[in-house]
Amino acid sequence: MTRADGLREARDLFVAHEWSDACTHFEGVDEEEPLGSDDLARLAVAQYLVGRELESVDTWTRAFHVAREQDEVARAVRCGFWVGFVLLNRGDVPGGNGWIARVQRVLADVDAGVVEAGYVRYLDALRTIFEGDDETARAGFEEAAQVGVRFGDCDLETLARLGQGRALIRLGCPEDGVACLDEAIVAVTSGEVSAVVVGDSYCTAIEGCQELFDLHRAQRWTEDLSRWCEKHPDLVAFRGQCLLHRAEVLQLRGWWPDALSEVDRALEHHARPAGQLAIGAAYYQQGELHRLRGEVEQAEAAYQEARRRGRQPQPGLALLRLAAGQVAEADAAIRRALAESDDPTMRSWLLPAAVEVLLAAGDLDGALKACNELEATAAGYRSRMLAAVTAQSRGTVLVAADEPEDALPLLRQALEQWHGLDVPYEAARVLVLVGQASRVLGDEEGAQSEWATAREIFADLGARPDLERLDALVAGHADRDTCGLSGRQLEVLQHLAGGRTNREIADALVISHRTVERHVSDIFAKLDVSSRAAATAYAYEHDLV
Repeated sequence: MTRADGLREARDLFVAHEWSDACTHFEGVDEEEPLGSDDLARLAVAQYLVGRELESVDTWTRAFHVAREQDEVARAVRCGFWVGFVLLNRGDVPGGNGWIARVQRVLADVDAGVVEAGYVRYLDALRTIFEGDDETARAGFEEAAQVGVRFGDCDLETLARLGQGRALIRLGCPEDGVACLDEAIVAVTSGEVSAVVVGDSYCTAIEGCQELFDLHRAQRWTEDLSRWCEKHPDLVAFRGQCLLHRAEVLQLRGWWPDALSEVDRALEHHARPAGQLAIGAAYYQQGELHRLRGEVEQAEAAYQEARRRGRQPQPGLALLRLAAGQVAEADAAIRRALAESDDPTMRSWLLPAAVEVLLAAGDLDGALKACNELEATAAGYRSRMLAAVTAQSRGTVLVAADEPEDALPLLRQALEQWHGLDVPYEAARVLVLVGQASRVLGDEEGAQSEWATAREIFADLGARPDLERLDALVAGHADRDTCGLSGRQLEVLQHLAGGRTNREIADALVISHRTVERHVSDIFAKLDVSSRAAATAYAYEHDLV
């Protein structure tokens, strides 16, 4: 076979998206005689897509130098762009910054009114957003998108729109940000962009959805990415991220064994191109699934591996400690995580867990403060998922504060949202709270019904820790003759029998004076007494104190 025939076959394989074979053929020709810059660029793309990421950087670097030697400025800038793009997305900001400076210097030798100037502008904006300057990044992405529109370069426009959308989301403009993501994905689904841009676009858009708690878009785009990956058997790049996103959706949907399988596959793919930052997220997701199933040792190991890979294991590790009864450790961990995070999105993932932990630690004021912050953040988003989380957290606090009348409407809102989103685990957790509030209000039959439904869901999911907690809750109520009093009413009665005033009881239990008055009235009614002295006597006679 002549060199020309070998190149023709390699190029045909590349166009047919048979990237592994394309690599083999290009490399075979290259061994006989070095490839030109255009074929080196094709080889680099193929290497990147089959998971040979670091080799692709070397090949693009070769193509850059060959193009410069042949005075092919535009091609040199494009090759330098992809080197910088890969390095920045790997977390190598110094290396990416060096390539930005290099391509800017090359570009200075030609008229700035070329499409490559837009690519360089995009690369600089990408570096800027990784450094945390979202407003400067937004402006840079917008300029790059305009260049893409002017030159009809769909790859550039799509990448820039995605970057612009992510920057807008971080700047607190979620509607404008989502509009940019939607526009970019239209180009992807229409087949208007190259393979590298397809994969990166889906991953970037899905991560933006996660920042917004937009489960609907995240699920749809994850399914689209999965189908695209399956159409290209050679593809390794993006497959790990795809599997991880699938696992996250499957976990929410309640398909936990399938989610664990996808996480394991994601870890296998991420292990090939070593150094990918997503591997820490995969280990964290693995830890979450083990925690929910009560597999403590496996969860602990996964969380620690996530930490080692650069992903902080919170709030999962704090909730693992809480489930083990290590309240002080859980409290310290969640407080530290909140102190270290000033990003609203990350804090929104931490705050619901903080509510649970702080209530367990007896810090009702801290839990209320966490709820207030969560509600303030949710007000800036139109997210059903975040609305459900917020209502559930506030309802949890109100149940703990023994204000069931105020808690129940919020819990019903949360339950409706979780059912609408098809998230069974969280729906079951809300049912437990509804049962607790119903019991306080004297609706024993309603409480038992809610708990029975929750138990069935937990059993189907394999949520062993939640099953054990629920069974302990029900057994705790069943084992003792409380004369019809709720757990909180028994606490109030004990303080009342000790001679404390309503104000003193409110301070001791960290609840409102109005709530104590209501409890005292309900206690008198249930015990059929008319005074504090009579209630005290009844309590001692029936071993309630």
